[in-house]
Amino acid sequence: MPPERPQPLRRRISARRVAALASVTALTLALSTSAGTGHLTAGSTTAGAGPIALARSAAFGPCMISGGHAVQMSEGVPTPGGYSRSTGTVRALTLMVDFSDAPGKGSALDRFHEFFPQTQEWFRTASYGRLDYRPETPITHWLRMPKSFKAYGIERGAPFDPGYRDLVQDIVSAADPDVDFRSYDFLNVLVTPTAGPSALDTVLSVTFAGNMDAPVADGVPVANASFVYSRQDDGSGSYAQTGYRVLPHENGHVFGLPDLYTQEGGGSVGHWDIMSEDWGANNDFLGWHKWKLGWLDASQVGCAASRGTAEYTLTPLARPGGAKLIFVPTGTRTGYALELRTREGNDEAVCRPGVLVYKVDADVDTGMGPVTVYDSRRDSGGCTRGPNVNAELSDAPFTPGETFKDPRHGIRITVAGADLAGDYRVRVTRR
Repeated sequence: MPPERPQPLRRRISARRVAALASVTALTLALSTSAGTGHLTAGSTTAGAGPIALARSAAFGPCMISGGHAVQMSEGVPTPGGYSRSTGTVRALTLMVDFSDAPGKGSALDRFHEFFPQTQEWFRTASYGRLDYRPETPITHWLRMPKSFKAYGIERGAPFDPGYRDLVQDIVSAADPDVDFRSYDFLNVLVTPTAGPSALDTVLSVTFAGNMDAPVADGVPVANASFVYSRQDDGSGSYAQTGYRVLPHENGHVFGLPDLYTQEGGGSVGHWDIMSEDWGANNDFLGWHKWKLGWLDASQVGCAASRGTAEYTLTPLARPGGAKLIFVPTGTRTGYALELRTREGNDEAVCRPGVLVYKVDADVDTGMGPVTVYDSRRDSGGCTRGPNVNAELSDAPFTPGETFKDPRHGIRITVAGADLAGDYRVRVTRR
């Protein structure tokens, strides 16, 4: 089984900051879209991402945590404007590229079908149908770049300049006669697997989003692009079933979600979100992320901010409809999120159903551990042995009769019971 290797995220920051964070994070830049069409629009900031309507509800005020100015990609809600819309119809321009020293083998459409329709279906399931993700590939052959792959100087941790700038400019020049870039929300670049090292050795896949300094095509910057390299094949023959999930991970950044892994890997969240671990068996987004993305409405989220005891009912996160998320704020930037995870939908790797309890810290940056899952069975070794799944956290959910306590904040969370329909009752007490 190969070791965990975090997926990098790129963000526009100073050269000194890039050097400091290159091993964990980098340039994520916000993509602006038109509220009317959803298509890429230069300079537009009118459209936000996530539950904008929810932000206007005073009842959720204490739970609308936000990060400080130093945080480059925050877990705060609502997601700031500038990232791609995450509801409605989103058009993803998808191009397959190769190089003289790394020619594409076989049909370029074979590379396309490594990721589609699986990515579409994954987002449809995760969003309860609220995201209509449409990959479009107007060029069905390998798009040959004018320089060798080696000449672009692309390696793990590489900044946008100069290599990726040159690559994007060459993609635009090669594709522009056949592509109207204004018609798409973002760009997926599926690089031939023959370019660069195996993903088992070095993960190159990366996302640049909202870079208004990116090369211009058809009058707009190619401001948002995900690049996917190699194949995440662990040798078990499961790549065809699970390897596509590197793209939903990278596109998660396009929608404004941070990396949940750290320099040590996925140990703080484990397999409970694709922004943590995207290798091995399938997994979904956290309920908190579904709220940020606008896939949960106000009736599905409970804000446990008042003193006293309140009881809530949670329905399985994978099922459409019903209450999905309880948030217990502990400050203006932190709090505990509660959700019910079961083995269904995108969560086929769940081996111990129950209420997942995790801390969200909007003041912790991407790749630094903004989310921490609490393990109800510490040091148990977990209950799954799936490839590249953090086993210790696999049995983290709390089951009926179990309690999570935070004495410092006077918070007690008890899973009070479950009914025959599979819903759970959760009791939250605040001093």
